Amino acid sequence: MQLNITFRQFGASDSLKEYAREKVERVNRLLDRAGEAHVVLSLERHLHHADITIHSGAWILRGREKSDDMYASIDLAMDKIERQLRRYRDKLKSHHGREKVHHRQDLVKVRHDIFEVHDEESAEAAPAEVAPIPSSPAAQAPVAESGVARLVRTTHLAIQSLSVDDAVMQMNLMNNDFYVFQNQQSQALSIVYRRKEGGFGLIEPHLPAAPVAATGT
Repeated sequence: MQLNITFRQFGASDSLKEYAREKVERVNRLLDRAGEAHVVLSLERHLHHADITIHSGAWILRGREKSDDMYASIDLAMDKIERQLRRYRDKLKSHHGREKVHHRQDLVKVRHDIFEVHDEESAEAAPAEVAPIPSSPAAQAPVAESGVARLVRTTHLAIQSLSVDDAVMQMNLMNNDFYVFQNQQSQALSIVYRRKEGGFGLIEPHLPAAPVAATGT
């Protein structure tokens, strides 16, 4: 497995690198097709964040956690990945035998923007940290009248063609609350999401039927 480890907001540590490597390689032994893994360790507001992504064939496993200790954050993130892997291990094996190879240029891509909203007092205290909201309609986000929105990060996602059941599985493997995909049945760009009441929801466009032209008699 190819492993990339990135440190942000603090210096690199050989002991943390080795610890993360051991944790990821332990999960690698449970996978039939492990391609590469990305580990991002960052320090934000005195909290230690661990963001771990593992690619296995066409599937992505991801765990993100934060705590007061980076070693603990790595443990918690990997625990999330292991729980979902053990849950779907048999299904992943059956899928690997019939995966289709997708050319990246043929995949639909969407942009996911993350914003933070700061109150006026915070904005006045640190105006240099506030970035303007992009003018593109796709990047617009609702902003409270009393706050200022700041673009935190932008992610470009390649959309896969999946069944609804497989999209739910991929959402769970990534420990996300939603997942964007192309519905294999309808060919529509769709979203599955986790409902607060439990279970899952599905959002996809509904095109009205074309009106029937009137004919004279």
